[in-house]
Amino acid sequence: MKKPLFTILLMLAFVSVFSQEKANVYNPNADAKADIKIAISKAKAESKHVLIQVGGNWCPWCIKFHKMATTDVKIDSLIKSDYVYILLNYSKENKNLDVLKSYQNPQRFGFPVFLILDENGNLLHTQDSGLLELDKGYDAKKVFTFLKGWNFKALDPKNYPDK
Repeated sequence: MKKPLFTILLMLAFVSVFSQEKANVYNPNADAKADIKIAISKAKAESKHVLIQVGGNWCPWCIKFHKMATTDVKIDSLIKSDYVYILLNYSKENKNLDVLKSYQNPQRFGFPVFLILDENGNLLHTQDSGLLELDKGYDAKKVFTFLKGWNFKALDPKNYPDK
């Protein structure tokens, strides 16, 4: 009696973990150029930068970061207040190589990789996500520091008087 129950619970746990890692957050059919153009326009209007997360639904680390970015209250709030956040798909269906080439081929760092664009669409920074990891996930402090260091306010010369 106990053995079948244990087996069922174990299978449910496996399915739950597997489904979390295989979430579909990236859209392979999205028009990356159009999405970026819209994000830049919105960032300019709102005095923000654009945060692009490059990766795919095949990538467990990409899904882990997206989950953290949207469920960790502190990180989610910072992204919403300081960035226009978009996902750029990289998969066998659509690698978006032309877009990535225009941003100096950030895929060289692995996935996910993060691009910070200013309000005019200029690449400010490419972030290797491996530097934000801790154990089997992401370090919220490192992620927060990374995001704070590249937001609009951090790069605004008015915040650094000559005196």
